[in-house]
Amino acid sequence: MISQFTLYSNTLGDINLKKALICTLNAHSYNISKIDNVYRDALLNSEVLIPDGISVVLAMRWLTGQRLKKIAGADLFDYEMNKLQKSGGKCFFLGSSEITLKKIKDRVAIEYPGISVASYSPPFKPIFSEEDNNVMIDLINNFSPDVLMVGMTAPKQEKWAYQHYQNLQVGHVCCIGAVFDFYAGTINRAPQWMINSGLEWFYRFAKEPKRMWRRYLLGNVIFTFHLIKEKFFLVCKR
Repeated sequence: MISQFTLYSNTLGDINLKKALICTLNAHSYNISKIDNVYRDALLNSEVLIPDGISVVLAMRWLTGQRLKKIAGADLFDYEMNKLQKSGGKCFFLGSSEITLKKIKDRVAIEYPGISVASYSPPFKPIFSEEDNNVMIDLINNFSPDVLMVGMTAPKQEKWAYQHYQNLQVGHVCCIGAVFDFYAGTINRAPQWMINSGLEWFYRFAKEPKRMWRRYLLGNVIFTFHLIKEKFFLVCKR
């Protein structure tokens, strides 16, 4: 049930944990969590789970009365980078392609010159080998970043971060997926008015209908079905 997830309801500035796994929840990721136990465990056991989707915000209000504010992965990225710029910290980018990572580092050098940056593009494969995992962990730990940005798309990024969290010598681990492409400029994010209106999902669907129709059209129907079942359960339980 979605009500079992403890979603973060404060401002990002209230995250005072020295080390934290920070994940996001939206309708798509919730649907995946229903069929992927490891992914569900990763979300349930993350120190901070932010409501990254208007559908999740509205669902929690309908089911529990809890009033949340949407916090996108891009908002988390901006917060962490601004904080690192002020402190002169270090950030490691894990995921995506070498081309995208180079664009990210070039932009960071201009916008956040006070941040030391390292990155690694892991092999493009469904499951990493033990050797792959050891290479990534060693590179990250040798750099010892204040923030580790993981961009391998859900659920792969959350599962990897959760399974190796205890071995990572890092501060905040942020699973932010598409933000890598947004920041690199390889994919455009929705205009601010659409973001403010809760229509960011529609913008992404309109830009890439062949790739996104299953996620947003079919996925939203499945998500709504889960919510109706949960509402019925909660009403009957009273």
